[in-house]
Amino acid sequence: MSQEAGSERLHDVRDSRQVSSSEQVWAGPILTVEDERIVLAPGTEAVRRQTVTHHDAVSVLAWREGEDSSQDDGAPEVLMVRQYRHPVRAGLWEIPAGLLDVVGEAPVVAAARELAEETDHEARTWHTLVDYYASPGFTTEGCRSFLARGLSVLPVEQRVPREAEEAELVPTWFRFDDVVAAVLGGRLHNPATCMAVLAADRLRARGWEGLREADAPWLRSPVSLS
Repeated sequence: MSQEAGSERLHDVRDSRQVSSSEQVWAGPILTVEDERIVLAPGTEAVRRQTVTHHDAVSVLAWREGEDSSQDDGAPEVLMVRQYRHPVRAGLWEIPAGLLDVVGEAPVVAAARELAEETDHEARTWHTLVDYYASPGFTTEGCRSFLARGLSVLPVEQRVPREAEEAELVPTWFRFDDVVAAVLGGRLHNPATCMAVLAADRLRARGWEGLREADAPWLRSPVSLS
């Protein structure tokens, strides 16, 4: 097989197997838990799996450089927040992110809303960096990370008061190369952040060749709360 033919095959495709039984065993505001039996192949015994049905999500790598950068050499910077994540009992440095929990809202619109709500910034241009499933072995949650450029601070009257854990958020600019080093050094752990940062690092090295449009096709899970 040629290298070109192999590349053509290298893409995920929609697939589905027979679900012989399904029971919702728990439900909450952002997720449900389904207990299912799945027939992987005709004539085989069904296997039992639990699925967490969850909203899809978006995240934003907000980028500035040159005259807009606070670095003396104009080096690229990215905007991050530190947020307490109770399941892992840790405060994680993350890029702004949020759920696609508004019915009918386009992902890039949701991303712009999250950027505004968490950092008081807006962006002039948007592109898709990377798509992924949060943990496809047990949850439906699909995620898209955007690159936002042409940043500006929102007027005070347009800012949204932050509540609960988000009240602790302090938007902070970091030198991009330092963030890359922190990801590779195992000092950052949020998956959206790690994947977006590494994707941006690779794309920047290629002169942003291959950067996709904000509304590029996305293999989202067909099962979601939104």
